Amino acid sequence: MSPDNPDPERPVDETDRPAPPDEPRRPSRTVLTVLGFVLVIAVLGAPLGLLWAALAPDTPVLKTADGAIYAEPQPEQPIAADGWFSLLGLAFGVLAALVVWFVLRRRRGPVGLLAVVLGALAAAPVAWQVGRRVGLATFDRLLATAPDGQAFTKPADLRAGGVDWLLGVLPVPHGNLLLPAFGAAITYTLLAGWSRWPSLRPEPDLASLSWASAGTPTPTAAPEPPAPGATEPPRG
Repeated sequence: MSPDNPDPERPVDETDRPAPPDEPRRPSRTVLTVLGFVLVIAVLGAPLGLLWAALAPDTPVLKTADGAIYAEPQPEQPIAADGWFSLLGLAFGVLAALVVWFVLRRRRGPVGLLAVVLGALAAAPVAWQVGRRVGLATFDRLLATAPDGQAFTKPADLRAGGVDWLLGVLPVPHGNLLLPAFGAAITYTLLAGWSRWPSLRPEPDLASLSWASAGTPTPTAAPEPPAPGATEPPRG
C-alpha cells in the first residue's frame, strides 16, 4: 500500500493528487518588472511627442516690442494642438494596455494595471516636452532677432494640461496629460472584466493535464459504427 494510493485495488487517479503549489512570487522581481515596464512606456513617450509635433499645427504670430502676439485675434491652432494631444494620448494608453496585457501574462491583475498606469503617466510629460521643443529653438531665435512686425510661427504647445510640483519635489500632471493613463486604466480594466479565467491568466485544461501526466495519449473520437449490412467477422 502506497501513501498515494491507500486502496491497492483502486488504480491511482492523477486528478486525485493535490496540485503543486504556485511558485512564490518574489516582491523584488515584481518591483523590477513594474519599474522596467514603466521605463519602457515612458521612453515611448518620445516618439509620441514627435508624432504630435508633426500633426499639430503651428500658430502664426507677429513680433512686437513686447514680444510675440497672435497674428489672428482668436487662433484655432492652440485648440487643435490640445485636441491632437488628447486623441494621441488616449490611443497611446489603449495600445500600452493591450501590450502589457499580452506581454505580462503572468502578472495580470494589480501588478499589470499599476505598471501600465504609471508608465502612461510618465509618458505623457515626456511626449509634451519632446513635442513642444520641436522648432522651439528657431522660434526663440526669431523672437530675439526679428524686427518688429515680422510674422513667423510658434510651435505647438499645451494649454489644457501641464505639470504641478507637489512640495517642489513630486511632479503631478493634470489636464490632458492624464488622458494616456485614463485610456490605459479603462482598457486594462475592460480586458480583465472580459477575461474568461478567474485568475486572468490562461489556465490549462485539467482533462488534458491528467491524461498527459498519466502518460496516456489523449483519447481520440470513438470509431464510427459499421454501416448496415456490412459483413460481420466469422464467429468461432
